[in-house]
Amino acid sequence: MAQLLLTHGLMLRLVVSLGLLAVLAVAEAWRPRRVRSLTRWQRWPGNLGVAFADALAVKLLFPLAAFGVAVFAAQRGWGGLNLWNIPEWLKIVLALLGLDLTIYLQHVLFHAVPMLWRLHRMHHTDLDLDVTSGARFHPIEIILSMGIKLAAVVALGAPAVSVLLFEIILNATAMFNHSNLALPLALDRPLRLLVVTPDMHRVHHSVIPAETNSNFGFNMPWWDRLLGTYCAQPAAGHEGMSIGLAAFRDPATTSPLGAMLVQPFTGPAGETSLGGAESGG
Repeated sequence: MAQLLLTHGLMLRLVVSLGLLAVLAVAEAWRPRRVRSLTRWQRWPGNLGVAFADALAVKLLFPLAAFGVAVFAAQRGWGGLNLWNIPEWLKIVLALLGLDLTIYLQHVLFHAVPMLWRLHRMHHTDLDLDVTSGARFHPIEIILSMGIKLAAVVALGAPAVSVLLFEIILNATAMFNHSNLALPLALDRPLRLLVVTPDMHRVHHSVIPAETNSNFGFNMPWWDRLLGTYCAQPAAGHEGMSIGLAAFRDPATTSPLGAMLVQPFTGPAGETSLGGAESGG
């Protein structure tokens, strides 16, 4: 089974990701939550281009990816869950929780450390949010993130199946909660008790720093509530809030792929994160 998943896992992820991208693109065009400030043609080439660059970088630098590392660790009995005599289904549940908490803490870290924030802020300079924003991360951030994920997989002893499930779920929820889809409020309220909804995550992309530094969860919504980083609604409301960062309002510096890739190395000093002022310029 492990070999079968290792062989076809990438194709499964690709099919799920492309299928959900198409479904959400149609859905958010049908029921948009906010009026776009830029057209899709202005933003999508850059967002999808950087997603392709990310996938290429991960494939070249981590040919086994997280799933292969999980198989390797299990064969050698590495990691906490490989030392416990508990049912396999429970190992999978605990691994999913542990990996999701890791991603939450990593997200906080990339806001707290100025050098890491410079990489991560490219994600926040998107002037609109839609399904493609969930894939808008700098390749260097993706490489660092994969390193953290691999370390977590080994430390947890996460079963290979749980790693594959986690990556599929994380990709799916990232696209879902970044989408410009208008969910009925009566649905959003109970749904955000189970998963991060678009209205919940959109607050994190507010231009207001206090709101930017909230709602760090990508998949499970509980960590924000438990650890005090939850913000229910933006102060200006979802239709009135400004998305992005105050220092990056020119589409010429936020949308073209080339400008996105050099953005961490440019821009004004003094842009802040949880860790305080940045250094450099």
